[in-house]
Amino acid sequence: MRTLPAPSPLFDRWRLDPDVVYLNHGSFGACPREVLGFQSALRDEMEREGVRWFIERVDTLLDQSRDRLARFLSCRSDDLVFVPNATHGVATALASINLAAGDEILVTSHEYPGCMTNVRRAADRAGARVVTAALPFPCSGPDEITRAVLAAVSPRTRVALLSHITAPSAMVLPVERLAPDLESRGIAVIIDGAHAAGQVRGLDLTRVGASFYTSNCHKWLCSPKGSAFLHARADRHATLRPLCLSNFADTPKRGRSRLHSEFDYVGTGDLTAYACVGRAIDVMASFVGSWDAVFRHNHDLVVSARAALCEALGVAPPAPAEMLGSMATIFLPPQEDADRAARLAVRPSRYHDALQDALVDRHAIQVPVWSVAGDPRRLFRVSAQLYNSPAQYRYLADALREELAREAAL
Repeated sequence: MRTLPAPSPLFDRWRLDPDVVYLNHGSFGACPREVLGFQSALRDEMEREGVRWFIERVDTLLDQSRDRLARFLSCRSDDLVFVPNATHGVATALASINLAAGDEILVTSHEYPGCMTNVRRAADRAGARVVTAALPFPCSGPDEITRAVLAAVSPRTRVALLSHITAPSAMVLPVERLAPDLESRGIAVIIDGAHAAGQVRGLDLTRVGASFYTSNCHKWLCSPKGSAFLHARADRHATLRPLCLSNFADTPKRGRSRLHSEFDYVGTGDLTAYACVGRAIDVMASFVGSWDAVFRHNHDLVVSARAALCEALGVAPPAPAEMLGSMATIFLPPQEDADRAARLAVRPSRYHDALQDALVDRHAIQVPVWSVAGDPRRLFRVSAQLYNSPAQYRYLADALREELAREAAL
């Protein structure tokens, strides 16, 4: 039986399985015990007296959580609504924009598949066209990204969907530069910041200036699952509606904005995850003293981990360190034998690639192995959170070398 490397001393603040080397925080996040305890107390309160909870209590809890989130994001709480996840946020933003036949929606080749299905649906309904800007990867720096995106703009471009951090390649894109440029051309910019809140230091939504910005809170802010936000610039409020309308769509609550009346209650559900976002922000900061310390720790850890992994595998980093937050994607060494590569590509897998199955089954490592859409080269992505340790990435390097040697014999 293998001896697993020790995680960081903060590991016990989470409920993570001690028999798994968890290097995939980016996919679904992980919520600290203290925040889950707060959520449990809120749920108990809700179940003791549901009428009072929904009529008297929940608005105050949501406002408190939203106000804390607004301070964290340097924006107005009036411009924030809670949604279940960032894909939901993208779909909601798209539904608020009036598209016509012949219009173009600009995306990049590294967008999240769930968001792309909503883009294609919006385009099909309007008779619009989806235009894809091919992002370079490997990438030399943000300027290369800016050139690739702006080169795909045309007079017909009406909407641009951009990831702040690309899910498959983990690059931090220069949205602070791109959004104002595109908006100045009359293009409504939707930023899919699914990974950005809690991973991008100094995220300032007012400065970004996009029409819409959405991000998950359950990933890098470590709130409970099913908590995210959609930020809408004030001039976009009039047409922004939830995908599901409740009775408050006809008559907003007294003393509350239409936006908050409609989004805060779309029907009976468990709203405790939203109410925990502010607590999660404070709990995470308390672990190391401040959010600046969280950002610094996670960024430095993933940069050093990437360097060690690249050296162990004999590959080059595909993007500069300035384009990393708390995740890094690395190319696996290429298969020189085309027939073997074809055999490896069709192996059955519970995940994206049979190599990921092997890492889970033989090494107890959770790390995604995949590719960018349309690019057959295999990649893997590592995350760095406060519960991780340098030894875990060294263990991953050894496991990858072992598994790649096994693949070479197939």
